[in-house]
Amino acid sequence: MNDERGASGVIVALLMVPLLAFGAISIDIAGLYVKKQQLQTGTDAAALAIAADCARGACGTPSTTAQNLVVSNLAYGSPTATVSNLTSSRVTVSAAVARPNLFGGAIKIASSTAHAKSTVQWGGPTGGTALLPLAFSWCEWQQQTGGAQPSGTTARTIYLSKTSGTSDCTGPSNNLVPGGFGWLTTTAGTCKTTTQIGSILNSDPGNSVPSGCTTTDFVAFQNTTVLLPIFDSQTGTGSGATYRVYAYAAFQITGYHFGGQYNWSPSGADPCTGNNRCIRGYFTRMVSLSEVFTYGATAPQLGASVVKITS
Repeated sequence: MNDERGASGVIVALLMVPLLAFGAISIDIAGLYVKKQQLQTGTDAAALAIAADCARGACGTPSTTAQNLVVSNLAYGSPTATVSNLTSSRVTVSAAVARPNLFGGAIKIASSTAHAKSTVQWGGPTGGTALLPLAFSWCEWQQQTGGAQPSGTTARTIYLSKTSGTSDCTGPSNNLVPGGFGWLTTTAGTCKTTTQIGSILNSDPGNSVPSGCTTTDFVAFQNTTVLLPIFDSQTGTGSGATYRVYAYAAFQITGYHFGGQYNWSPSGADPCTGNNRCIRGYFTRMVSLSEVFTYGATAPQLGASVVKITS
């Protein structure tokens, strides 16, 4: 028995060396994994930032943006970031950083390199859930923006079609759709409607907000930017009317007067009065990271873009 104990001790002693080696290496591997995760966060942030800049029409200096964001997301180290595949709708950011191994030197591996890569694509919205169930005509958007990409922040009062002052858009009858004011039929029990470029949307007739909406919904719209469907054609009358979606535009809401409890203006004075129905604000440029909307590189660009990580 004593001989066997001695033999076991020798075996344990011999096994301790590789066990300790594997344990030490696992610490280095875990440290490299953490470094890679930090690097991945940095390349994600960098690619999203560059895409957002480009979507707004000013890419800036992508290489500087990438390097700064990769560095800021790393606990320590000197990473190198590179930008590639930069097009009108896509960008890739890659980064690498060396990490000294705490125990790898024992097996002549003094350091290991972590790598990360992120690709982001962007484009105009092609469809999604409109949180404010209101549509504007393509003509109205052109009248309010001069037909160019939105650039100003001067709020304007836009009347719904029946009382709109843009006669070039509404025609002699002052209404594109008799009985329709631009409100859309909502998903049952909600203040939302699902839309898609080229789809036909049903009109919610009359000048009152759709029945699925509440004052709480509209409070949430205050001082926010919403994506609104822009239609280029319409047919029918009243509840049988429809609008064809052409594109989406971003609108910053600064006030509204829709009657009853649906009135709001920070200045205390409604943007319009009486039976008129209007919304105040301005069309703007907007970059959305939301999963609510899909996007496409060829979608009409009216100032709104959707940005998403694809790999």
